[in-house]
Amino acid sequence: MAQIPARLRPTINYFSTDMWDGYLTAVEEFIATHDDVTARLVIDRFHVAQHYRQDFDDLRKQELKQLKKALPSQTYEQDCKGTLWLLRKNHATLDDEERLRLRHLLAHSQPLHQAYTLRKEMTAIFNQCQSLSVAERRLKAWVRKVQDSDLDCFDDFIKTLAAHWQPILNYFEERVTSGFVEGLNNKIKTLKRRCYGIKKVIINPKNWTTS
Repeated sequence: MAQIPARLRPTINYFSTDMWDGYLTAVEEFIATHDDVTARLVIDRFHVAQHYRQDFDDLRKQELKQLKKALPSQTYEQDCKGTLWLLRKNHATLDDEERLRLRHLLAHSQPLHQAYTLRKEMTAIFNQCQSLSVAERRLKAWVRKVQDSDLDCFDDFIKTLAAHWQPILNYFEERVTSGFVEGLNNKIKTLKRRCYGIKKVIINPKNWTTS
């Protein structure tokens, strides 16, 4: 950020980043030491999602382990085995057969069913809320709902949410994300992996060859 020209600093509106303390500290210090910078710090929504989805996934592993012991083997094979991507998939995109399988699975575990519903509700907050005030109200209501339940799988996420409350909320002002940069970085990484073993590229006017 030190390379940002002084003439461009006042034009910056948001800094979007993940939750790594190094990035957050660097941005906060940059904003604090430059009076001409009025930008807001935004934690990327997809990095927020990683946290509550991981909490849900931990519960899924725990519940399926218990179900494997408690259910008859045939029932487990039919209703529970191979449901990883079924649970991770966007519910709106499930077909009728997948929804039926999901209902059968969730019928065996009330905690998993409840956590799955709460995970969907959190995603809906980020997809639907069009203002910071509405988002703040719904996030607080979601936290209360979790705390009033018997679930503890989202405890770590609630702590993360509290620790980064304002930067997470700032997303709802303009819905700024790091999606483009993350996508570009992934493409570069993929390109690098595909180039392993290629020593040099010989450019041919008619064709590309490698050696």
